[in-house]
Amino acid sequence: MSQTHPFKPIFNKNSKILILGSFPSVISRKFGFYYTNPQNRFWRVLAGILNIAVPESIDEKIKFLLSHHIAIYDAATSCEIEGSSDAKMSKIVPVNLKPIFKAANITRVYANGGKAYEICKKYLEGEIIKATKNEVIKLPSTSPANAKFSLEKLMQEWRVVTDILRDS
Repeated sequence: MSQTHPFKPIFNKNSKILILGSFPSVISRKFGFYYTNPQNRFWRVLAGILNIAVPESIDEKIKFLLSHHIAIYDAATSCEIEGSSDAKMSKIVPVNLKPIFKAANITRVYANGGKAYEICKKYLEGEIIKATKNEVIKLPSTSPANAKFSLEKLMQEWRVVTDILRDS
């Protein structure tokens, strides 16, 4: 079934890093915000590596991201997808990152998982390198489908995000 991305990117002029997922899950599309599936570990991983409480409401999550100079979006603006499975994505239309790069000083782009990374490499790499002078960095997916990574192992891998924020 063809789906169009249902919500806007989260960023402001102070955003320094951009985290791109692949495409919102069925649950996220239903609730109208990023990573709303309680089984997805995105918010727990970021809160854990930043040593703060996990944000609960959408407003808290937006404030959390912006106060830590983090922008989020997804790599696909539309696609054919069955359910929430990245493996079932086809007819992918990549997002336009120009508005984010124009408004914010993004220095690093991270892909949340293999499919987001694949979309970035195939469609967005030139734009990302031109804007940031860096290639996209692949991080292990926070999705519950990535069961081989424990929360602790995810946090260990994702700490590179805080290293960049601390150094900037």
